[in-house]
Amino acid sequence: MLDDLHALVEFAQAGSIAGAADRLFRTPSAITRQLQRLEAALGAELLDRSVKPPRLNSLGSKVLEQARDLLQRTEALKSLASRDAEPHGLLRIGLAHPLAEGTLVEPIRALTETYPKVRLLLLSERTPELFNRLLAGELDVAVVPLPEGKTAPPPLLTNIIATDRVEIVQSAAGNVDGDWKSLGRARWVLNPPGCFLRAGLIDRMGLAGLTPMIAAEIHNMHLQLAFVQSGYGVGLLPARFIAGNNSLDTVEVLRPPSFDLHMSVAIVRVGQLGALERAVELLEHGIRHLFKAADTTKPVTRSRRRVPANRRKARPRK
Repeated sequence: MLDDLHALVEFAQAGSIAGAADRLFRTPSAITRQLQRLEAALGAELLDRSVKPPRLNSLGSKVLEQARDLLQRTEALKSLASRDAEPHGLLRIGLAHPLAEGTLVEPIRALTETYPKVRLLLLSERTPELFNRLLAGELDVAVVPLPEGKTAPPPLLTNIIATDRVEIVQSAAGNVDGDWKSLGRARWVLNPPGCFLRAGLIDRMGLAGLTPMIAAEIHNMHLQLAFVQSGYGVGLLPARFIAGNNSLDTVEVLRPPSFDLHMSVAIVRVGQLGALERAVELLEHGIRHLFKAADTTKPVTRSRRRVPANRRKARPRK
């Protein structure tokens, strides 16, 4: 029917069947058959054939108005689904809590500056909630941390774009040594249960026969950092977050033996996004650049110099 509606629009524009045939590179008889087929489908006559050449009757004019609107909407729909079209429309992005921090403003701003017809909706949630929203069609993409070597559960599609190191940190004025025995006596500020970074730490401490003494469970990195800086406890934070918040002078990095914890950063989606595809690619590029510039696969924050045991000052027991 869309093709027949197109013939009706061209007939109205040209003013005759022959003119419509020229515009559509068809024969007049083909245009006539299309108009007759459209009338049959709608169960009503659209042309006044009592005059020569025929012209639209009153109902035909009303159908013409709807036909133009429908064809415009159809073209917009094709454009939305076409990867070659300029990115436009609403792009719904989910950010997992460990990645929802200030430096992401730069790649997001670059996206909207490059593609001004794209509107953004940003939502920060826990990773499992973001997965549920993707599957429910409430989000287009999600930026999430994942354990190294892991992907999102199917049917979600995972594109790993960066890797970040995770550091154990205490206040710069703290007095916890960087060995597992000392860390086993320390108070910890960690994410609530369900965090794979917390689970990785607990597993590693378990190998040493230790369990972290958790003093606070906080699902916000900025607040965790503030608690660590105040001396409330020892924390576990991504290296790029520490460096990006100019925290190197307010925290001390502790690196106990055999502790090497990393996380992957991934863009997760359900499927292709048509015209928004290039916008997502630009977002991926911007986030990848942030992590590459920070080079957080290596230790990037300062740690305490090791002082020989016979030269250390005795610390009072708490």
